[in-house]
Amino acid sequence: MKKRSSSKASNTDWRRVRVLKSKDVVLTPEHPDEDLRHIMGGIVRRGLQPLGPKALVSLRLDADVLAWFKAQGRGYQTRMNAVLRAFKDASSKHR
Repeated sequence: MKKRSSSKASNTDWRRVRVLKSKDVVLTPEHPDEDLRHIMGGIVRRGLQPLGPKALVSLRLDADVLAWFKAQGRGYQTRMNAVLRAFKDASSKHR
């Protein structure tokens, strides 16, 4: 038997979000731009289909960087991949 999701349907106006520009975003004390959990939530591809097969690699990281990602909880490797993808995508736009 499939487990039912407890999350509610999104009320987000995705059409409006897609056309939103950075200059249109208003920062408030309730939603400051320094909130890393907020940023990470926007980067992670929750609920979307995977982009394709992943490659198994051995990677050396600074211990404090790995500890920080692990401290964020389950799914830290997925978040690390999302951060790297966001950097790649941002770098591609500036070439």
